[in-house]
Amino acid sequence: MAAARVALSKSLTAVTSRGAATTRAFSSFPDYVLRAPTTDVTTLDNGLRVGSETIVGSETATIGVWIDAGSRYETAANNGTSHFLEHMAFKGTAKRTQQQLEVEIENMGGHLNAYTSREQTAYFAKVFKKDVGRAVEIISDILLNSKLDADAIETERKVILREMAEVNKNQEELVLDHLHATAFQGTSLGRTILGSEENIQSLTRDDLVNYIKTHYTAPRMVIAGAGAVDHAQLCDLASKHFANLPKAAPGGVEIAMEPAVFTGSDYRVKFNSESVAHMAIAYPTASWTSEYAFPLMLMQIMLGSYDRAHGLGKNHASHLCQDVAENELAYSLNTFNTCYKDTGLFGVYAVVPDNKVDDCSWYIMNNLIRLVHTPTDAEVERAKVSLKAAMLMNLDGHNNIADEIGRSLLNYGRRMTPAEIFSRIDAVTTSDIRATAYKFFNDQDHALAAVGGIHELPDYTWFRRHSYWLRY
Repeated sequence: MAAARVALSKSLTAVTSRGAATTRAFSSFPDYVLRAPTTDVTTLDNGLRVGSETIVGSETATIGVWIDAGSRYETAANNGTSHFLEHMAFKGTAKRTQQQLEVEIENMGGHLNAYTSREQTAYFAKVFKKDVGRAVEIISDILLNSKLDADAIETERKVILREMAEVNKNQEELVLDHLHATAFQGTSLGRTILGSEENIQSLTRDDLVNYIKTHYTAPRMVIAGAGAVDHAQLCDLASKHFANLPKAAPGGVEIAMEPAVFTGSDYRVKFNSESVAHMAIAYPTASWTSEYAFPLMLMQIMLGSYDRAHGLGKNHASHLCQDVAENELAYSLNTFNTCYKDTGLFGVYAVVPDNKVDDCSWYIMNNLIRLVHTPTDAEVERAKVSLKAAMLMNLDGHNNIADEIGRSLLNYGRRMTPAEIFSRIDAVTTSDIRATAYKFFNDQDHALAAVGGIHELPDYTWFRRHSYWLRY
Protein backbone atom coordinates (compact mmCIF):
# COMPACT_ATOMS: atom_id res chain seq x y z
CA MET A 1 0.00 0.00 0.00
CA ALA A 2 2.97 2.30 0.52
CA ALA A 3 3.80 1.72 -3.13
CA ALA A 4 0.27 2.77 -4.04
CA ARG A 5 0.67 6.01 -2.12
CA VAL A 6 3.94 6.70 -3.97
CA ALA A 7 2.18 6.01 -7.26
CA LEU A 8 -0.58 8.46 -6.33
CA SER A 9 1.93 11.21 -5.61
CA LYS A 10 3.76 10.59 -8.87
CA SER A 11 0.69 10.45 -11.10
CA LEU A 12 -1.07 13.45 -9.63
CA THR A 13 1.93 15.68 -10.30
CA ALA A 14 2.30 14.35 -13.82
CA VAL A 15 0.42 17.25 -15.40
CA THR A 16 3.19 19.68 -14.49
CA SER A 17 6.19 17.36 -14.69
CA ARG A 18 5.91 15.39 -17.90
CA GLY A 19 6.82 18.22 -20.24
CA ALA A 20 6.73 16.95 -23.80
CA ALA A 21 4.47 14.05 -22.84
CA THR A 22 1.90 16.52 -21.53
CA THR A 23 2.05 18.47 -24.79
CA ARG A 24 1.36 15.28 -26.72
CA ALA A 25 -1.55 14.48 -24.41
CA PHE A 26 -2.99 17.96 -24.94
CA SER A 27 -2.79 17.52 -28.70
CA SER A 28 -4.94 14.38 -28.46
CA PHE A 29 -7.83 16.28 -26.88
CA PRO A 30 -10.85 17.21 -29.02
CA ASP A 31 -10.81 20.61 -30.68
CA TYR A 32 -13.66 21.90 -28.52
CA VAL A 33 -11.52 21.30 -25.44
CA LEU A 34 -8.39 22.97 -26.77
CA ARG A 35 -10.28 25.93 -28.22
CA ALA A 36 -12.45 26.61 -25.16
CA PRO A 37 -12.85 30.34 -24.38
CA THR A 38 -10.27 31.77 -22.01
CA THR A 39 -11.05 33.19 -18.59
CA ASP A 40 -9.71 36.70 -18.02
CA VAL A 41 -8.94 37.63 -14.40
CA THR A 42 -7.98 41.03 -13.01
CA THR A 43 -7.36 42.08 -9.40
CA LEU A 44 -8.33 45.68 -8.64
CA ASP A 45 -6.43 47.98 -6.30
CA ASN A 46 -8.71 47.22 -3.34
CA GLY A 47 -8.22 43.44 -3.75
CA LEU A 48 -11.51 42.76 -5.55
CA ARG A 49 -11.09 40.13 -8.27
CA VAL A 50 -12.91 40.31 -11.61
CA GLY A 51 -13.18 37.19 -13.77
CA SER A 52 -15.02 36.74 -17.05
CA GLU A 53 -15.45 34.48 -20.05
CA THR A 54 -16.55 36.13 -23.29
CA ILE A 55 -18.67 33.93 -25.55
CA VAL A 56 -18.65 35.25 -29.11
CA GLY A 57 -22.10 35.68 -30.62
CA SER A 58 -23.96 35.64 -27.33
CA GLU A 59 -26.60 38.32 -26.74
CA THR A 60 -27.12 37.66 -23.02
CA ALA A 61 -24.82 37.63 -20.02
CA THR A 62 -24.74 36.47 -16.43
CA ILE A 63 -23.10 38.86 -13.99
CA GLY A 64 -22.69 38.18 -10.28
CA VAL A 65 -20.77 38.59 -7.08
CA TRP A 66 -19.45 35.56 -5.17
CA ILE A 67 -18.45 36.13 -1.53
CA ASP A 68 -16.46 34.10 1.00
CA ALA A 69 -19.32 34.37 3.45
CA GLY A 70 -21.46 31.35 4.27
CA SER A 71 -22.69 29.63 7.40
CA ARG A 72 -19.16 28.34 7.97
CA TYR A 73 -18.02 31.88 8.87
CA GLU A 74 -20.75 32.38 11.45
CA THR A 75 -20.78 31.77 15.18
CA ALA A 76 -23.35 29.89 17.21
CA ALA A 77 -24.85 33.27 18.16
CA ASN A 78 -25.30 34.62 14.62
CA ASN A 79 -25.75 31.37 12.66
CA GLY A 80 -28.18 32.04 9.83
CA THR A 81 -27.06 35.62 9.16
CA SER A 82 -25.70 34.94 5.65
CA HIS A 83 -28.97 33.40 4.56
CA PHE A 84 -30.99 36.14 6.27
CA LEU A 85 -29.01 38.77 4.35
CA GLU A 86 -29.71 36.93 1.09
CA HIS A 87 -33.42 37.45 1.76
CA MET A 88 -33.02 41.08 2.83
CA ALA A 89 -30.98 42.06 -0.26
CA PHE A 90 -34.11 42.17 -2.42
CA LYS A 91 -36.25 44.16 0.00
CA GLY A 92 -35.15 47.63 -1.06
CA THR A 93 -32.14 49.94 -0.89
CA ALA A 94 -31.54 53.62 -0.22
CA LYS A 95 -32.13 54.28 -3.95
CA ARG A 96 -34.84 51.72 -4.78
CA THR A 97 -37.89 50.34 -3.04
CA GLN A 98 -38.58 46.64 -3.34
CA GLN A 99 -41.22 47.31 -5.98
CA GLN A 100 -38.93 49.61 -7.98
CA LEU A 101 -36.19 46.97 -7.92
CA GLU A 102 -38.52 44.25 -9.15
CA VAL A 103 -40.05 46.46 -11.88
CA GLU A 104 -36.61 47.57 -13.10
CA ILE A 105 -35.40 43.98 -13.45
CA GLU A 106 -38.60 42.91 -15.20
CA ASN A 107 -38.45 45.88 -17.61
CA MET A 108 -34.94 44.75 -18.58
CA GLY A 109 -36.23 41.23 -19.21
CA GLY A 110 -33.68 40.11 -16.65
CA HIS A 111 -33.56 37.65 -13.79
CA LEU A 112 -32.06 38.37 -10.37
CA ASN A 113 -31.25 35.58 -7.93
CA ALA A 114 -29.02 34.54 -5.02
CA TYR A 115 -28.00 31.51 -3.00
CA THR A 116 -26.17 30.76 0.24
CA SER A 117 -24.00 27.70 0.91
CA ARG A 118 -21.85 26.66 3.83
CA GLU A 119 -18.81 28.55 2.51
CA GLN A 120 -20.11 31.08 -0.01
CA THR A 121 -22.90 33.50 -0.86
CA ALA A 122 -23.71 34.57 -4.43
CA TYR A 123 -25.85 37.28 -5.99
CA PHE A 124 -26.23 37.21 -9.77
CA ALA A 125 -28.32 38.54 -12.65
CA LYS A 126 -28.98 37.31 -16.19
CA VAL A 127 -29.57 40.18 -18.60
CA PHE A 128 -29.26 41.30 -22.21
CA LYS A 129 -25.88 42.44 -23.49
CA LYS A 130 -26.89 46.12 -23.43
CA ASP A 131 -27.92 45.91 -19.76
CA VAL A 132 -24.68 44.56 -18.28
CA GLY A 133 -23.79 47.96 -16.82
CA ARG A 134 -27.19 48.33 -15.16
CA ALA A 135 -26.96 44.80 -13.75
CA VAL A 136 -23.59 45.53 -12.08
CA GLU A 137 -24.98 48.75 -10.62
CA ILE A 138 -28.09 46.98 -9.27
CA ILE A 139 -26.05 44.18 -7.67
CA SER A 140 -23.72 46.71 -6.05
CA ASP A 141 -26.74 48.62 -4.76
CA ILE A 142 -28.44 45.63 -3.13
CA LEU A 143 -25.15 44.46 -1.61
CA LEU A 144 -23.75 47.75 -0.33
CA ASN A 145 -26.84 49.90 0.24
CA SER A 146 -29.49 47.47 1.43
CA LYS A 147 -31.98 49.34 3.60
CA LEU A 148 -32.51 46.51 6.12
CA ASP A 149 -35.85 47.98 7.12
CA ALA A 150 -37.15 46.84 10.51
CA ASP A 151 -40.59 45.87 9.15
CA ALA A 152 -38.98 43.91 6.30
CA ILE A 153 -36.79 42.06 8.80
CA GLU A 154 -39.85 40.97 10.77
CA THR A 155 -41.58 39.85 7.59
CA GLU A 156 -38.59 37.83 6.46
CA ARG A 157 -38.39 36.02 9.80
CA LYS A 158 -41.74 34.44 9.00
CA VAL A 159 -40.68 33.69 5.43
CA ILE A 160 -37.47 31.96 6.56
CA LEU A 161 -39.33 29.96 9.22
CA ARG A 162 -41.73 28.73 6.52
CA GLU A 163 -38.73 27.88 4.35
CA MET A 164 -37.25 25.93 7.26
CA ALA A 165 -40.48 23.96 7.59
CA GLU A 166 -40.33 23.10 3.88
CA VAL A 167 -36.67 22.06 4.11
CA ASN A 168 -37.48 19.79 7.04
CA LYS A 169 -40.05 18.01 4.86
CA ASN A 170 -37.31 17.19 2.36
CA GLN A 171 -35.80 14.09 3.91
CA GLU A 172 -32.61 14.18 1.86
CA GLU A 173 -31.75 17.75 2.91
CA LEU A 174 -32.73 16.97 6.49
CA VAL A 175 -30.56 13.84 6.69
CA LEU A 176 -27.54 15.59 5.12
CA ASP A 177 -27.93 18.46 7.61
CA HIS A 178 -27.98 15.90 10.42
CA LEU A 179 -24.92 14.24 8.85
CA HIS A 180 -22.95 17.50 8.94
CA ALA A 181 -24.15 18.22 12.46
CA THR A 182 -22.86 14.90 13.80
CA ALA A 183 -19.72 14.71 11.61
CA PHE A 184 -18.52 18.22 12.49
CA GLN A 185 -20.24 18.64 15.83
CA GLY A 186 -19.13 21.63 17.85
CA THR A 187 -17.74 23.43 14.78
CA SER A 188 -19.21 25.93 12.34
CA LEU A 189 -19.29 23.40 9.48
CA GLY A 190 -21.80 21.38 11.48
CA ARG A 191 -24.34 24.20 11.65
CA THR A 192 -27.15 24.59 9.14
CA ILE A 193 -27.28 27.29 6.47
CA LEU A 194 -30.66 28.59 7.61
CA GLY A 195 -29.62 28.77 11.26
CA SER A 196 -31.58 27.68 14.30
CA GLU A 197 -35.18 28.75 14.87
CA GLU A 198 -34.04 30.65 17.94
CA ASN A 199 -31.50 32.64 15.90
CA ILE A 200 -33.98 33.42 13.14
CA GLN A 201 -36.33 34.83 15.77
CA SER A 202 -33.66 36.87 17.53
CA LEU A 203 -31.30 38.27 14.83
CA THR A 204 -31.37 42.08 14.80
CA ARG A 205 -30.55 44.76 12.25
CA ASP A 206 -27.27 45.42 14.09
CA ASP A 207 -26.31 41.75 13.63
CA LEU A 208 -26.87 42.04 9.90
CA VAL A 209 -24.97 45.34 9.60
CA ASN A 210 -22.01 44.00 11.60
CA TYR A 211 -21.87 40.89 9.42
CA ILE A 212 -21.74 43.01 6.26
CA LYS A 213 -18.96 45.17 7.69
CA THR A 214 -16.81 42.22 8.70
CA HIS A 215 -17.43 39.82 5.80
CA TYR A 216 -18.23 41.91 2.73
CA THR A 217 -14.68 43.12 2.07
CA ALA A 218 -13.02 43.37 -1.35
CA PRO A 219 -10.46 40.52 -1.03
CA ARG A 220 -13.28 38.14 -0.03
CA MET A 221 -15.35 38.96 -3.13
CA VAL A 222 -15.24 38.02 -6.81
CA ILE A 223 -17.19 39.62 -9.64
CA ALA A 224 -17.78 37.02 -12.34
CA GLY A 225 -19.35 37.34 -15.76
CA ALA A 226 -20.06 35.00 -18.68
CA GLY A 227 -21.59 35.42 -22.11
CA ALA A 228 -21.83 38.81 -23.81
CA VAL A 229 -19.25 40.34 -21.49
CA ASP A 230 -16.29 42.57 -22.29
CA HIS A 231 -13.65 42.08 -19.62
CA ALA A 232 -12.30 45.62 -19.76
CA GLN A 233 -15.81 47.02 -19.45
CA LEU A 234 -16.56 44.72 -16.52
CA CYS A 235 -13.39 45.88 -14.73
CA ASP A 236 -14.38 49.52 -15.28
CA LEU A 237 -17.87 48.85 -13.93
CA ALA A 238 -16.45 47.01 -10.91
CA SER A 239 -14.06 49.90 -10.19
CA LYS A 240 -16.91 52.38 -10.45
CA HIS A 241 -19.55 50.64 -8.37
CA PHE A 242 -17.42 48.68 -5.87
CA ALA A 243 -14.69 51.28 -5.29
CA ASN A 244 -15.89 51.92 -1.73
CA LEU A 245 -15.54 48.31 -0.64
CA PRO A 246 -13.21 48.14 2.38
CA LYS A 247 -9.96 46.20 2.03
CA ALA A 248 -10.34 44.68 5.49
CA ALA A 249 -12.82 44.35 8.33
CA PRO A 250 -12.98 47.14 10.94
CA GLY A 251 -9.79 47.13 13.01
CA GLY A 252 -7.96 45.30 10.23
CA VAL A 253 -8.76 41.91 11.76
CA GLU A 254 -9.27 39.22 9.13
CA ILE A 255 -12.19 36.86 9.70
CA ALA A 256 -10.80 33.43 10.53
CA MET A 257 -12.37 30.21 9.33
CA GLU A 258 -13.03 27.84 12.21
CA PRO A 259 -11.23 24.53 11.53
CA ALA A 260 -13.42 21.55 10.68
CA VAL A 261 -12.89 18.82 13.27
CA PHE A 262 -14.41 15.47 12.32
CA THR A 263 -16.00 13.28 14.97
CA GLY A 264 -16.86 9.67 14.19
CA SER A 265 -20.48 9.39 15.33
CA ASP A 266 -24.05 8.79 14.25
CA TYR A 267 -27.44 10.47 14.56
CA ARG A 268 -30.60 8.36 14.43
CA VAL A 269 -34.28 9.30 14.55
CA LYS A 270 -36.49 6.20 14.49
CA PHE A 271 -40.17 6.32 13.57
CA ASN A 272 -41.79 2.93 14.03
CA SER A 273 -44.73 4.04 11.90
CA GLU A 274 -42.48 4.72 8.89
CA SER A 275 -41.93 2.01 6.27
CA VAL A 276 -39.01 3.84 4.61
CA ALA A 277 -35.54 4.65 5.96
CA HIS A 278 -33.47 7.63 4.81
CA MET A 279 -29.82 7.03 5.62
CA ALA A 280 -26.44 8.55 4.81
CA ILE A 281 -22.98 7.28 5.70
CA ALA A 282 -19.87 9.37 5.00
CA TYR A 283 -16.13 9.58 5.59
CA PRO A 284 -14.03 12.74 6.01
CA THR A 285 -11.97 13.32 2.88
CA ALA A 286 -10.06 16.10 1.15
CA SER A 287 -10.37 19.78 0.26
CA TRP A 288 -10.88 21.36 -3.17
CA THR A 289 -7.14 21.80 -3.66
CA SER A 290 -6.01 18.38 -2.44
CA GLU A 291 -4.14 15.96 -4.69
CA TYR A 292 -6.92 13.49 -3.86
CA ALA A 293 -9.69 15.67 -5.33
CA PHE A 294 -9.80 14.06 -8.78
CA PRO A 295 -9.50 10.44 -7.58
CA LEU A 296 -12.45 11.14 -5.25
CA MET A 297 -14.48 12.53 -8.16
CA LEU A 298 -13.81 9.36 -10.13
CA MET A 299 -14.73 7.20 -7.15
CA GLN A 300 -18.05 9.00 -6.92
CA ILE A 301 -18.74 8.10 -10.57
CA MET A 302 -17.63 4.51 -10.00
CA LEU A 303 -20.06 3.98 -7.11
CA GLY A 304 -22.76 5.78 -9.05
CA SER A 305 -26.39 6.67 -8.43
CA TYR A 306 -29.53 4.56 -8.75
CA ASP A 307 -33.25 5.24 -8.98
CA ARG A 308 -35.79 2.45 -9.22
CA ALA A 309 -37.96 4.65 -11.46
CA HIS A 310 -35.25 4.83 -14.12
CA GLY A 311 -34.55 2.17 -16.70
CA LEU A 312 -30.97 1.00 -16.11
CA GLY A 313 -31.59 -1.39 -13.23
CA LYS A 314 -29.48 -4.54 -13.37
CA ASN A 315 -27.61 -3.24 -16.43
CA HIS A 316 -26.06 -0.35 -14.52
CA ALA A 317 -22.29 0.02 -14.91
CA SER A 318 -21.78 0.56 -11.17
CA HIS A 319 -21.27 -2.61 -9.10
CA LEU A 320 -23.10 -0.99 -6.17
CA CYS A 321 -26.08 -0.03 -8.33
CA GLN A 322 -26.17 -3.53 -9.85
CA ASP A 323 -26.29 -5.06 -6.37
CA VAL A 324 -29.03 -2.68 -5.27
CA ALA A 325 -31.12 -3.31 -8.41
CA GLU A 326 -30.72 -7.11 -8.44
CA ASN A 327 -31.73 -7.42 -4.79
CA GLU A 328 -34.30 -4.59 -4.83
CA LEU A 329 -32.58 -3.00 -1.85
CA ALA A 330 -33.46 0.68 -2.28
CA TYR A 331 -35.85 3.07 -3.97
CA SER A 332 -32.94 5.37 -4.74
CA LEU A 333 -29.27 5.73 -3.92
CA ASN A 334 -26.86 8.57 -4.50
CA THR A 335 -23.09 8.82 -4.00
CA PHE A 336 -21.97 12.28 -2.91
CA ASN A 337 -18.56 13.94 -2.79
CA THR A 338 -18.72 17.30 -1.03
CA CYS A 339 -15.55 19.40 -0.85
CA TYR A 340 -14.76 22.33 1.44
CA LYS A 341 -11.67 24.49 1.87
CA ASP A 342 -9.98 22.20 4.37
CA THR A 343 -11.94 18.95 4.35
CA GLY A 344 -14.70 17.04 2.59
CA LEU A 345 -17.38 14.39 3.00
CA PHE A 346 -17.65 11.36 0.74
CA GLY A 347 -20.48 8.94 1.18
CA VAL A 348 -23.71 7.34 0.11
CA TYR A 349 -27.29 8.48 0.70
CA ALA A 350 -30.03 5.89 0.26
CA VAL A 351 -33.81 5.66 0.52
CA VAL A 352 -34.50 2.10 1.62
CA PRO A 353 -37.52 -0.05 2.55
CA ASP A 354 -37.44 -0.65 6.30
CA ASN A 355 -37.04 -4.41 5.84
CA LYS A 356 -34.01 -4.03 3.54
CA VAL A 357 -31.91 -1.64 5.64
CA ASP A 358 -29.56 -4.33 6.98
CA ASP A 359 -28.88 -5.84 3.55
CA CYS A 360 -28.45 -2.44 1.90
CA SER A 361 -25.97 -1.40 4.60
CA TRP A 362 -23.87 -4.50 3.88
CA TYR A 363 -23.74 -3.88 0.13
CA ILE A 364 -22.89 -0.19 0.59
CA MET A 365 -19.96 -0.99 2.88
CA ASN A 366 -18.80 -3.88 0.72
CA ASN A 367 -18.67 -1.71 -2.40
CA LEU A 368 -16.96 1.17 -0.60
CA ILE A 369 -14.19 -1.07 0.72
CA ARG A 370 -13.96 -2.95 -2.60
CA LEU A 371 -12.38 0.23 -4.00
CA VAL A 372 -9.47 -0.35 -1.60
CA HIS A 373 -8.75 -3.77 -3.06
CA THR A 374 -10.25 -4.61 -6.46
CA PRO A 375 -11.21 -1.64 -8.64
CA THR A 376 -10.65 -2.54 -12.29
CA ASP A 377 -8.97 -0.58 -15.07
CA ALA A 378 -12.21 -0.77 -17.10
CA GLU A 379 -14.19 0.84 -14.26
CA VAL A 380 -11.68 3.66 -13.95
CA GLU A 381 -11.60 4.35 -17.69
CA ARG A 382 -15.39 4.39 -17.86
CA ALA A 383 -15.52 6.79 -14.91
CA LYS A 384 -13.01 9.09 -16.62
CA VAL A 385 -15.22 9.40 -19.71
CA SER A 386 -18.30 10.01 -17.56
CA LEU A 387 -16.52 12.64 -15.45
CA LYS A 388 -15.27 14.50 -18.52
CA ALA A 389 -18.79 14.52 -19.95
CA ALA A 390 -20.23 15.75 -16.64
CA MET A 391 -17.62 18.51 -16.41
CA LEU A 392 -18.48 19.79 -19.88
CA MET A 393 -22.24 19.49 -19.41
CA ASN A 394 -21.98 21.50 -16.19
CA LEU A 395 -20.68 24.38 -18.33
CA ASP A 396 -23.86 24.55 -20.44
CA GLY A 397 -25.35 28.00 -19.89
CA HIS A 398 -23.93 31.33 -18.79
CA ASN A 399 -25.19 30.90 -15.22
CA ASN A 400 -23.13 27.73 -14.77
CA ILE A 401 -20.01 29.29 -16.27
CA ALA A 402 -20.23 32.43 -14.13
CA ASP A 403 -20.84 30.27 -11.05
CA GLU A 404 -17.78 28.16 -11.79
CA ILE A 405 -15.61 31.24 -12.33
CA GLY A 406 -16.75 32.75 -9.03
CA ARG A 407 -16.32 29.57 -7.02
CA SER A 408 -13.01 28.65 -8.67
CA LEU A 409 -11.43 32.03 -7.90
CA LEU A 410 -12.54 31.75 -4.27
CA ASN A 411 -11.46 28.12 -3.86
CA TYR A 412 -8.39 27.82 -6.11
CA GLY A 413 -7.43 31.42 -6.77
CA ARG A 414 -7.73 30.63 -10.50
CA ARG A 415 -9.91 28.74 -12.96
CA MET A 416 -8.72 25.52 -14.56
CA THR A 417 -9.17 25.17 -18.31
CA PRO A 418 -11.04 22.16 -19.74
CA ALA A 419 -7.71 20.90 -21.12
CA GLU A 420 -6.11 21.00 -17.67
CA ILE A 421 -9.12 19.27 -16.12
CA PHE A 422 -8.97 16.53 -18.77
CA SER A 423 -5.22 16.10 -18.16
CA ARG A 424 -5.73 15.76 -14.42
CA ILE A 425 -8.47 13.21 -14.96
CA ASP A 426 -6.31 11.21 -17.38
CA ALA A 427 -3.40 11.27 -14.93
CA VAL A 428 -5.33 9.23 -12.34
CA THR A 429 -4.59 5.50 -12.38
CA THR A 430 -6.26 2.47 -10.82
CA SER A 431 -3.48 2.44 -8.22
CA ASP A 432 -4.41 6.00 -7.29
CA ILE A 433 -8.01 4.92 -6.72
CA ARG A 434 -6.87 2.12 -4.42
CA ALA A 435 -4.51 4.44 -2.53
CA THR A 436 -7.19 7.11 -2.09
CA ALA A 437 -9.78 4.60 -0.91
CA TYR A 438 -7.23 3.13 1.49
CA LYS A 439 -6.41 6.53 2.96
CA PHE A 440 -9.98 7.67 3.56
CA PHE A 441 -12.09 4.49 3.98
CA ASN A 442 -9.99 1.57 5.14
CA ASP A 443 -10.40 1.06 8.91
CA GLN A 444 -11.49 4.69 9.38
CA ASP A 445 -14.17 6.28 11.54
CA HIS A 446 -17.34 7.36 9.76
CA ALA A 447 -20.36 9.56 10.36
CA LEU A 448 -23.92 8.34 9.86
CA ALA A 449 -27.33 9.97 9.92
CA ALA A 450 -30.63 8.12 9.51
CA VAL A 451 -34.31 9.00 9.84
CA GLY A 452 -37.47 6.89 9.52
CA GLY A 453 -38.02 3.14 9.72
CA ILE A 454 -34.51 2.24 10.81
CA HIS A 455 -35.16 -0.64 13.24
CA GLU A 456 -32.92 -2.84 11.03
CA LEU A 457 -30.06 -0.32 10.85
CA PRO A 458 -26.88 -1.87 12.33
CA ASP A 459 -25.11 -0.05 15.15
CA TYR A 460 -21.99 2.11 14.79
CA THR A 461 -19.57 -0.70 15.63
CA TRP A 462 -21.04 -2.89 12.87
CA PHE A 463 -20.23 -0.24 10.25
CA ARG A 464 -16.82 0.26 11.83
CA ARG A 465 -16.03 -3.47 11.59
CA HIS A 466 -17.07 -3.47 7.95
CA SER A 467 -14.70 -0.63 7.04
CA TYR A 468 -11.96 -3.19 6.28
CA TRP A 469 -11.56 -6.66 4.83
CA LEU A 470 -9.57 -9.38 6.55
CA ARG A 471 -7.57 -10.96 3.74
CA TYR A 472 -4.92 -13.60 4.22
